Amino acid sequence: MRRSILTLASLAALIAVASPAAQAHPANDRYCLQGRMWGYPGNCQFATYQQCQASASGTSAYCGINPRYAFAPQRYY
Repeated sequence: MRRSILTLASLAALIAVASPAAQAHPANDRYCLQGRMWGYPGNCQFATYQQCQASASGTSAYCGINPRYAFAPQRYY
């Protein structure tokens, strides 16, 4: 019994590690909350500049464009 539980737990851990993580849509993290307590690139979870500014309001933080978005290779269609 103990061996089968250990085998199932090992198999579940292997599947969890091997499966790719879901990628966030690039438009969801276009702006980053940056500052001394956030570091670089900061808290990059804002789709609009206004959302980022609302979170930065009243703190010493500021908003900047996400470097992953800014320096991403351009797609040509």
